[in-house]
Amino acid sequence: MKSVAELLAARNSPLCTVSPDASVFEALQILAKHGVGALPVVEGDKLIGVVSERDYTRKIALEGKNSREARVADIMTREVLVVKPTSRARECMALMSSRKIRHLPVVDGDRLVGMLSIRDILDAIIADQQSTIEQLESYIHS
Repeated sequence: MKSVAELLAARNSPLCTVSPDASVFEALQILAKHGVGALPVVEGDKLIGVVSERDYTRKIALEGKNSREARVADIMTREVLVVKPTSRARECMALMSSRKIRHLPVVDGDRLVGMLSIRDILDAIIADQQSTIEQLESYIHS
């Protein structure tokens, strides 16, 4: 099973972040432009939260607030679960499943180094299982 560092290295997408002082509308633009569902919220290179489409839906849209006036800091999740680059995909899946979350920031010490989605983890687990199946089939047929 691959490590988080290996999963991040295989991706071609840049790490997108947002400032807590940005408007929620600006965060939504970044989400849409990059086709992601959540953004790490950073001050400098320190992770201070995560803002997601779900945060927007529940804390802005449903409450009738204006996304151009509200700040990311007003709606972000502050208590963020993180993983290390040495964590394994299965560990991440277990954490995401038990905590009912879809995104995990990756930190190395105090430095944010990436963001994983549940899709990244599922793809890695499926690829690993497919490889195991192919190895077993090769062994059976040899």
